[in-house]
Amino acid sequence: MKHISIILLAWLSIFNQTGQDLYVCKNAKISLFSSAPIEDIKASSSTGTSVYNTSTGELAFSVAIRSFQFEKALMQEHFNDDYMESDKFPKATFKGKVNEHPDLSKDGSYPVTVTGDFSVHGVSQTRTINGNLKVNNGVVTMTSEFMVKCGDHHIEIPKIVFHNIAESIKINVSATYTPYKNNSSK
Repeated sequence: MKHISIILLAWLSIFNQTGQDLYVCKNAKISLFSSAPIEDIKASSSTGTSVYNTSTGELAFSVAIRSFQFEKALMQEHFNDDYMESDKFPKATFKGKVNEHPDLSKDGSYPVTVTGDFSVHGVSQTRTINGNLKVNNGVVTMTSEFMVKCGDHHIEIPKIVFHNIAESIKINVSATYTPYKNNSSK
């Protein structure tokens, strides 16, 4: 929990706002799915953190790689040690901008795109990712589904298990935001 607070504080200082336009999420749900001929691989985490600045569109996400939970302990071990090298590359991050400017004072569902740097396994790529922003009674939720190619992030799949793991992994993200309250300004 202390690690999450440090990340959020760092992002909030980068955004450098009074807090009225900032929204935070401390429990973003992120799942991954790989469909392969021999076995499907599924994992999820509910410890992603995110900050969204509605006035500038800036958006940042972070998730600890080791926070992903698998059905099989051996899969989780291989994921962290053999493929993701979690000790060397402990987190995946995204830092970019929401290209549209939805009116958060009105309930509705808004298709959005975000453009920024997506970093996994020590490799950063500029990506534009489609998503949806939903406002319901003042609650802001962002969701997205996108594909990540293992090769794009230098994640090597040994030939011996090539039929067990797909070359592309489907990622689903869901984050529910609350307004940031800056207690130090009181």
